[in-house]
Amino acid sequence: MNFSFVSGDASLANGELLVIPLFEGELGEGAPAGLVAADSALEGRLRGAATQEGFKAKADQSLVMHTLGRTTAGRVLLLGLGSRARFHPEVLRLAAGRAAKTAQRLKVVSLVVALPVTDAGADAVRAVVEGLELGAYKFDKYKSSAREEKGAKKPVKVSLVLPEGVEKSRDLEDALALGKRVAEAANWARDLVNEPPNAVTPTVLAEAARKSAKEHGLKITIGGQREIEKLRMGMFLGVTAGSTEEPRLIHVEYTPKNARDAKRPPLALVGKAITFDSGGLSLKPTEGMVDMKTDMAGSAAVLGAMQVIAALKPPFPVHAFIGACENMPAGNAYKPGDILTSRLGKTVEITNTDAEGRLVLGDMLTWACEHKPSAVIDLATLTGACIVALGNYIVGAFGDDDDTVNQVLQSARTAGEEMWRLPVSELQKDALRSEVADMKNSGERWGGSINAALFLKEFVGDTPWVHLDIAGPSNSPKERGYLSKGGTGVGVRTLVEWVRLRAQTQGDEVAEAPAKPARQARGAKKSTRG
Repeated sequence: MNFSFVSGDASLANGELLVIPLFEGELGEGAPAGLVAADSALEGRLRGAATQEGFKAKADQSLVMHTLGRTTAGRVLLLGLGSRARFHPEVLRLAAGRAAKTAQRLKVVSLVVALPVTDAGADAVRAVVEGLELGAYKFDKYKSSAREEKGAKKPVKVSLVLPEGVEKSRDLEDALALGKRVAEAANWARDLVNEPPNAVTPTVLAEAARKSAKEHGLKITIGGQREIEKLRMGMFLGVTAGSTEEPRLIHVEYTPKNARDAKRPPLALVGKAITFDSGGLSLKPTEGMVDMKTDMAGSAAVLGAMQVIAALKPPFPVHAFIGACENMPAGNAYKPGDILTSRLGKTVEITNTDAEGRLVLGDMLTWACEHKPSAVIDLATLTGACIVALGNYIVGAFGDDDDTVNQVLQSARTAGEEMWRLPVSELQKDALRSEVADMKNSGERWGGSINAALFLKEFVGDTPWVHLDIAGPSNSPKERGYLSKGGTGVGVRTLVEWVRLRAQTQGDEVAEAPAKPARQARGAKKSTRG
């Protein structure tokens, strides 16, 4: 989409669909200028229709009305934002997503959006841009009807009408650019997640990462079976043993050009990349296997976030680590009862081959921590237990470094991705105790998400670490706001915000640091007092 800022009467701006977001209570006195102007042009019929249809601007409410040529736009769309007192930019993001979907159904290509008056400022602009881009997303490349309708209209031009008294500024321009970049990265990740498993194999995922890195100026290293063996990643090798598809080891690096910044400890992002999970010899039932193409959503989010991070240019390195493979049953597949030796040297008794993601992640976390990062985050569609606990739209967050966990949760709130902290309790550690190895890869049913997090914790040592279980939110079961059914790209926005927050924090630390005393010129005499 092409976005631009405009000022003045929204009802006179060029566009096929005029979008007016409203808070509860704004249909009467004190209505925003965009609504007043549109209602005046329609001789009071707009607010009259809203009253008749029961539109009260509650969250999730929408109303479309033909203008019959009385305004520049052919239709007006009212969007409910709910209570102003409880406003968060995510509400506006969801509403903008509904606007994009409405525009597609109406087959219009140009929109005029009257930005609401809020204290959010630049964050509101970013929310609208992201919501529209995310809401317009469709994955229909394999549908014959979509191929036949190549000329199907999608929104391509958006005019953002600034509220009265607000002028275009650098902050608003930057928010627009960032929102567009983040949404495009999330949609790129959604494409990877939505592709069928025969289209996105470990090799294809690695090539997608290579192409992305090249386009965004990132360094990438890709290894195969031999490199994994050299790194002695016994758990990774065990999981991939049953598949005919070659595994891939992916390392993407952003490094600042400034020599001093380049030497700072990096941030590490680790993404789970099981491109298809059959469960291995602990075979899943058919209905549990259908969506297992999405078991690489963590890696898609990490790779998408790296695209934006390359443009943000934080004052420290950022590395992404991904181990991509399939988990398949075969005569040479790893078996319940096997003992695998991790890169860290810990031995693991296999009690369930369908608890494979934590095995690959364990070796990847070990490798990531060897690069001595200041903090590490892993994203993984790890446990069905997390969906039982938190549902389809909330990410489970684990970690025992409070500062790092709180930073991630703050970043998620800013980004509009809901997360809930769950415990990493030593009380559950007995569930992973093995009689024949250092630990088991799977324990009892109860506390399954905590057990998985405890397993991963064994491989990070003292490095500040956060584990995000995205099993539910990685794949939406229905259309909602800017979401469509299928891959969501969850995690991209939070990772970007986390890097931005860390960059801001480091910048503040540098600004507050006392200046070093100037070196005395050679031969100069020291001054004395007295």
